[in-house]
Amino acid sequence: MSTASYTSHASARKDEGLSPLVGIVSILLGVLVVVLGFLAFAMWADSHHARDAARAAAASAHTAAAKAPASAAMGSNLGDLTSYAGAAPANAAELAAAHQPHPATLPALQAGPVAHVHLVLKDVTIQVAPGIKYAAWTWADGAPGPVIHVRQGQTVDVTLTNKGAIPHSVDFHAARVAPNMDFRDVNPGSSFHFRFTANDPGVFMYHCGTKPVLMHIANGMYGAIVVEPKAGVLPHADRNYVLVASEWYLSSDGLGKPAQFNMTKAHARQPDWMTFNGYAGQYVAHPLTAKPGQTVRFWIVDAGPSIDTDFHIVGTILNRAWVDAGLNSKPLHDVQTVGVPAGGGGVFDVKIDKPGLYPFVSHAFAAVDEGQVGVLNVGNVQGTMSH
Repeated sequence: MSTASYTSHASARKDEGLSPLVGIVSILLGVLVVVLGFLAFAMWADSHHARDAARAAAASAHTAAAKAPASAAMGSNLGDLTSYAGAAPANAAELAAAHQPHPATLPALQAGPVAHVHLVLKDVTIQVAPGIKYAAWTWADGAPGPVIHVRQGQTVDVTLTNKGAIPHSVDFHAARVAPNMDFRDVNPGSSFHFRFTANDPGVFMYHCGTKPVLMHIANGMYGAIVVEPKAGVLPHADRNYVLVASEWYLSSDGLGKPAQFNMTKAHARQPDWMTFNGYAGQYVAHPLTAKPGQTVRFWIVDAGPSIDTDFHIVGTILNRAWVDAGLNSKPLHDVQTVGVPAGGGGVFDVKIDKPGLYPFVSHAFAAVDEGQVGVLNVGNVQGTMSH
């Protein structure tokens, strides 16, 4: 056989041996192309779905902002971290003295197995410090909302009526319910009704849970519900006071026109004012009172929305402290300062024998400078604090 014939014959045999392998590889490549094509199509469809969802969310947010009152406008203040802490008119002292303090005394219980609660949502202008106006969203014409006082085991019958300009809702920390069913948004001009059983004793926050929750809480939509435990669980108290701590983030000083909410400050946790019961220093000008030897019980909620309260009474020790509303557990005894987390609560007993003026504060003292301070006047003592 010639060399050329041999080479040609060997090449043909080699091609015959490779042809099955080439076929298999071709099939695998074809399958790979189909799979990659399917994945590419899926990714394309996914990206278009995500883009459409984002557009829908943006359109929804834009619609809500367009329907909202001036208090919801944030765009002009984005990036503005100017502090208006301590702003005051020339007659601030006179305004503080004339201010009607928010009631701090725990209200009476409702008789019967059902406690009826009607929360009406409104857009109103309030004052958060002497002469400092703020365009707020509130319950019952002010912030915080009304203190709700019920017994452990009592049914709480809630009606929510929205007289504001945008949707709102209510979230009760004392309730064990399905949030998607009972904490739903209520449109302007509408009402919603639900019930829950208050099985857990303590002091709890309630607030609007509509997005953005940070904004709705910071605009004044919060309050406290006290669930009184069964008889014999708590020792007797002669005085019961409810304090709701909160923060205010202002777009302006509020001296001329009402200030509005500033989201940038809220994200930075840079409040202009911090308050007990919605107004800076109101219990300094109008102290809470007790007689020497009386046990005073403070039911405290920190509404935040973001900063904790470190409760302390100057000049004494807290005799008992139930941390974060845990009245089913034993209290701490003889403690100086107790932290109340944002969204949490605490119950604190103090008995003071010596007459005097006893400031109560958040011992994170920037909060004191911004208004989270009051005075317990024991024994009807005259005068004021020197510092």
